[in-house]
Amino acid sequence: MSEFLRETQWLLWVAFAIGLGLLELTSLDFVFGMLVLGALSAAGVAALGPGFAWQIVTFSVVSGLGLIVGRPYLKRLASRSAPEQPTNVDALAGRSAVVIEPVTERGGLVKLAGEPWSARTAERGVRLPAGTDVVVERIDGATAVVRSETAAGDSADGAPSSDGGASGDGPAD
Repeated sequence: MSEFLRETQWLLWVAFAIGLGLLELTSLDFVFGMLVLGALSAAGVAALGPGFAWQIVTFSVVSGLGLIVGRPYLKRLASRSAPEQPTNVDALAGRSAVVIEPVTERGGLVKLAGEPWSARTAERGVRLPAGTDVVVERIDGATAVVRSETAAGDSADGAPSSDGGASGDGPAD
């Protein structure tokens, strides 16, 4: 039995490396990746025949060097190549929505990203009736702060309006 283990130790290290590689795929933090390098190095040493102590030393040294030298470099490289993407509520700012129930500075309801959201207007004294297209300025807690798309300062022909977006052809209160 001990002869069998001595001849197949390198396979145990490879199996260990595969397990660590799967863990790395779930974390993407390059820690387990450095341990994979150590395990594969130990597998190479085991295939050459030195004892288990040398395999442990090889695993420790290669993994340690990888964590100290290789991981910071890979983290910098990965963060430089990945653009910042807003997620969750940060990704909702600037998106279009439709008023479901009239929205005032005190409250209302809009359909945003296919779901109903509580909402309020960004400006005081503005009332947005149901069916109005709006733009989300920001998310404040669980409330979308919105403004009318026509109040963004553009008229229907794309030119800036002279009255700040209050064209007078909308519903009056």
